[in-house]
Parts: sequence; structure tokens; C-alpha cells
Amino acid sequence: MAIKKVILSIDGGGIRGIIPGQLLLHTEKLLQQITGDSDRRIADHFDLIAGTSTGGILACAYLLPGSNGRPKFKAPEVVKIYFERGQQIFTNTFMHRVKSLGGVLDEKYTAEGLEKALKDYFGNTRLSDLLKPTLITAYDIRRRRSMFFTQHDAHKPEKDFYIRDVTRATASAPGFFPVARIRAMDKKQYPLIDGGVFANNPGMCAYAEVRKQSKREQNTVGAAEMAMLSLGTGYARKPYKHKDAEHWGLAEWMVPLVDIMMSGVSETVDYELKQLFDTTGHPEQYLRINDELKNQDDSMDNVDPKNFKALERFGNKLFQKNKAKIEAFLRMTSRD
Repeated sequence: MAIKKVILSIDGGGIRGIIPGQLLLHTEKLLQQITGDSDRRIADHFDLIAGTSTGGILACAYLLPGSNGRPKFKAPEVVKIYFERGQQIFTNTFMHRVKSLGGVLDEKYTAEGLEKALKDYFGNTRLSDLLKPTLITAYDIRRRRSMFFTQHDAHKPEKDFYIRDVTRATASAPGFFPVARIRAMDKKQYPLIDGGVFANNPGMCAYAEVRKQSKREQNTVGAAEMAMLSLGTGYARKPYKHKDAEHWGLAEWMVPLVDIMMSGVSETVDYELKQLFDTTGHPEQYLRINDELKNQDDSMDNVDPKNFKALERFGNKLFQKNKAKIEAFLRMTSRD
């Protein structure tokens, strides 16, 4: 059965977005070699790109239109966002550090650096302007429901937003940045936080979205006619000993619980998608690239230049380790 829809899904992970950014830098070069087209871009190969948090920023950057109707940024330019603006995003004044007690009494960072970086990169581009369908996650704390920003539904004013606001919302990690308050083009307001609270790995959401959209178009696409490349941002296996955790209260559980919930959700989605594609008889149509961090900091906000380099090296090594699988996936899903 022919593959009709090719999906790219990118996890959340703050500054660790460098890892999928590096993976896609090499993937784009590989695409150019396979197709013989030196201008081939990530946006040209995938039918839908999904992202959560840092993955949402990447997704929008790959799909951002330039003046010629082609993608504005090449993959190497997209990953530069982290190297050029990471320290500006994750920085604070001395007074805010004192006021927040290092993030205990208030968010760890103000949103000024993040918002300036997003405005500089995305300007006044709207969700409806993106070059391909997309799915970006956030959570509405007032209406208590998940929210999905989808380019293919953004022809309606109530579904259209500035990309700088979409990315601000999906990256509003609780405790790190203030809750985002953004407006749709119909002026309705939404108080939103990072989609990582429910879908740090947005792969299953992307699968469901493609199913829904294809049914709406009266051309239903099942798993057998899909292929998905799912990219993680690395993970750390932090053990918690029974003797330490046995009598923890809410304060002690706060940080470990967030860690366990986010990694657990990502692992569960990976498990579900593997089983789903296995049932088609074509498990190779689902490719998950992720690995355990060894000598890299797993925190979302370590913007030390040494950590930048460590994450860059990790992404490069992860690509080399999985190059044969990625190339096979790209050749299998190429429709040229």
C-alpha cells in the first residue's frame, strides 16, 4: 500500500532542542543527496510537522515562508536559534532572581528574552501562512483543555494566531516562564502553558490529526498509509531510591514527579505508535530517534556554551548512529 502521508514529530525539551535541530540539519543534507536537489528542505518532504515546546518552535521555523514562497530558513539556520538566542531566552536580571528566590516564588525567567527572540524570527507571520499542515500543542488553564494549533484549520479567524504567539504558548513551561496570554485573530484570549504537560511527545496527536483531516477530506488514511519520523531531545535515567522517596511529601515529589511524568508520557506514546505500526505489517514506517544523555546536562535551561557544544556533539553522534535507518526512511517515503 502506498504511503500517502509522511509525518515529522518533535518532542519538547527546552535548550535540548539542539539535538533534533542537529538531527534535522543532517537529515536535510541527506535529502538533498537522495533527490539531487540542493535546495531540498525539511518542509518539502513532510506532509505534517508536529511539535511540543521547543519542538513547536522548530516545527514553525521549518515551515516559515520566505518572500519567494519557499521555506525562509534552511535547517542549519533553524538550529542557530539556540546558539544565537539561547542565552537571551534563559536569562534574568539580578532583581528578578531575588524576587523569585531563584524560581521558588515566581517563574524562573521573565518572558522578555523569549518574546523578543520569537518576534525577531517569526515577525507578523500567522499560523495560516505556514507552508504545510502542522500541529503545535499547548494547554488552556482557564478552560482546562488541551489546545492544538493547526495550520490547516487556521483559515478561520478564531483558529488563526501569530506564530510568535503560538510558539510563546507552547514553550511556556510552568515554573520557567509566565503563563502566556495570547489572542486569536477574532480577538478571543487564551491563557496557555507548555503542551509538554500532556504531550511532550506529540506523535500520537499528530497521527490522530492526520486521520481526522484525511477523513474530513473524504480520503481516509490509516496507519498503513502513513510514515512517521519521531525525534526526541534526549533523556536521563535518574533513579529514585525507595528509602529516599518512601516518605516524601508534596514538596519533595514536585521535581521528580514532573521528570517522571514527562518522560513517562513520551515513552508511552512511543510504545503506542510502535504497536500501531506493527499491526500494519510495516513497522519500518515508524522511526523513533532518541537516546540517553551521558555527559550532557538534561536540564532544559543550561545555556553554558560548553553545554551547547555537548548537545551539538550528541545530536551529531545520534545522527551517525542512526544514519542508515534515517536514509532508509527517507528513501521509502520519497515521492519524487
